[in-house]
Amino acid sequence: MPTTTTRFIWPIGDGVVLIPRTPAIATAYHTLVAANHARLAVWSPGGEEPTPETTRTALERSGHAWLDGSRLPLAIGVQSDEGHRLVGAMNLTIDRSAGNADVGFWIDAAAEGRGLITCALDAVLGHAFGDLGLHRVEMRTLTTNDRSRRLAERLGFTLEGVLRGAVKFPDGHRDVAVYAMLAGEYSEPSPTAARTGATTD
Repeated sequence: MPTTTTRFIWPIGDGVVLIPRTPAIATAYHTLVAANHARLAVWSPGGEEPTPETTRTALERSGHAWLDGSRLPLAIGVQSDEGHRLVGAMNLTIDRSAGNADVGFWIDAAAEGRGLITCALDAVLGHAFGDLGLHRVEMRTLTTNDRSRRLAERLGFTLEGVLRGAVKFPDGHRDVAVYAMLAGEYSEPSPTAARTGATTD
């Protein structure tokens, strides 16, 4: 079970935390990534089978990007008897000069349907439009990813268009839906929703 005892956490409600993706969580994060590699390849092409070494290298890059302010790389954790069990990841790639960012995420198969992505995304959007003072956050997903598209629409993202054949997979090219939210369109979740993370994702 991918569990970490790191003390540097961002509590976002109901035992859910966000943890910086750095080498401090390498062992637990590699276990999580390796367990989900095959299912995530359906939505994100090109990734090779992870090894402990490649995972640590990726976490080192994430840590440097966090320090230089170009990215907010996070793991999603839930409270457990042994610390926090890692169940997913969220990434905010930041363009400070433009005041924009791109957000991406994924969740462990066993953690789907518990509202964890909604809870994490709400927290990251609040930070992006609040503390970071960003103007726009964009989210891209395959047009066939109904779960992510419903989440974007439920949170108030606007569908701005479809990039035809924008991503190449082994079996051909696929279309990408582009969603975006502007700072003035963001609404903080109600205290109840933020605490429970109640949703269908």
